Amino acid sequence: MGDILSLAANNLVSPIILSFALGVLAALARSDLSIPEAVAKGMSIYLLFAIGFKGGVSVADHGIDGTLGLSLLAGIILSFALPLIAFGLLQFMSKLSRLDAAAVAAHYGSISIVTFVAAISVLESSGIASEGYMVAVAAAMEAPAILSALWLVSRGSSGQRMDNDLMREILLNGSIVLLIGAFFIGWATGPAGLAEIESFIVAPFKGVLCLFLLDMGLVAGRGLREGGGVMRPGLLAFGVLMPVIGSVFGLGAGLLLGLSTGGVVLMMVLSASASYIAVPAAMRVALPEAKPSIYLTLSLGVTFPFNLTIGIPLYLAVAQFATGG
Repeated sequence: MGDILSLAANNLVSPIILSFALGVLAALARSDLSIPEAVAKGMSIYLLFAIGFKGGVSVADHGIDGTLGLSLLAGIILSFALPLIAFGLLQFMSKLSRLDAAAVAAHYGSISIVTFVAAISVLESSGIASEGYMVAVAAAMEAPAILSALWLVSRGSSGQRMDNDLMREILLNGSIVLLIGAFFIGWATGPAGLAEIESFIVAPFKGVLCLFLLDMGLVAGRGLREGGGVMRPGLLAFGVLMPVIGSVFGLGAGLLLGLSTGGVVLMMVLSASASYIAVPAAMRVALPEAKPSIYLTLSLGVTFPFNLTIGIPLYLAVAQFATGG
């Protein structure tokens, strides 16, 4: 427990976490601080490209083995299964309708790419290596949770069905396309390609991440301020409990796959995080009646800050104990 608290304390005073905290406090205080939408979009594109490219370079440098395919399969299975667990938990802990519960559950089977990036940053700061192909696992876990949510709703009275617009939203979501595309560019060009653009991809990365998390803090703070009326104690407890449950499944998968300590941490983080980009966009098309004030406030206003401040240090400590790393 002392190691976990020490890691959490160190994480809390990092520029990344403090930037997020500044955004939350500014929003709660109703400051006029804001990041222009075009700038926020540009930072998102940069982060996705950088992490995808570096992941591809890592695979090109170290090669591919059977663990990559099994890791992708494990990620897809987790993304399908975790919404079912989240849905059952919501039925027990809240009074949400089946539609809203399914929409929330979809977020907890998909992933938060910024939480993933923050975890990589923590690992790098701690000198812990991880498998580069975990970027591909992250991309593979974006969409299956949406299909699980639609299946859950279809079992009720709403009768939601897959259509071409939704399929396009899922398969051609910009974050997925960019992440996978950058991964293959890094894979194709290898370390030589990274050397060409290292000053752009590596050096500015953490600075851009700080500004991006400042914007995320502003968004999360506004969500907490405006969605306070719908955040009942059961929902708030779910927003903290579900990532811990997901991380346990990620831990089991990482250990079964024989991943390194860093790889296990990232599998735990992917299983514990909640989407606030790809899934909300899909929910607007698939389940327009579901309430964004619930699913966005939970994923971005509760689970996201929990993972950044407490979750990542907790997952790292557990993974180190479990792997002996």
